[in-house]
Amino acid sequence: MPPENLQVACSNCNLRELCMPVGLNADELRRMDSLVATRRKVRRRETLFRDGEAFTSLYAIRTGVFKTRVMAADGRDQVTGFQMAGEIIGLDGIVTGRHSCDAVALEDAEACVMPFDRIEELSREVVTLQRHVHQVMSREIVREHGVMLLLGSMRAEERLAAFLLNLVERLHARGFSQSEVVLRMTR
Repeated sequence: MPPENLQVACSNCNLRELCMPVGLNADELRRMDSLVATRRKVRRRETLFRDGEAFTSLYAIRTGVFKTRVMAADGRDQVTGFQMAGEIIGLDGIVTGRHSCDAVALEDAEACVMPFDRIEELSREVVTLQRHVHQVMSREIVREHGVMLLLGSMRAEERLAAFLLNLVERLHARGFSQSEVVLRMTR
């Protein structure tokens, strides 16, 4: 079978410790493998989802980097975050059933599509998954609080330094060297 036709199961994925719960038994791992409906390739500058689009799934980034953005009142794009491999995006749509931002690929990327109704169903059966989903949501809330503090209390140089430190920490958690950072942003 050609390598491009091989499907990597969640249980075999090298990023599973970043986006999936740890400590699952064999049956729970098998059930987690059924969670990912499909993998979606997104070309550079294309969107994974758009503001106003119906919310159906969460996305685990397998490869690449995404930026999330909202349209400011004056028509400018306001970047709300940068997400990389091993992170879950799409949480913004849970509250209203519609996404409140765009997720744009900064390079060719791939994301695992996890239907939210399946996550809810499996979360009721696998307590470890339910706890993990709560942790992902909590991490996003804490990140948002940090961004608000950052924007309100730091000078531009301090915000840039805080952003770069956060980026290096996230890359290090994925096994990348701390001595070299590649910024995928265009500005």
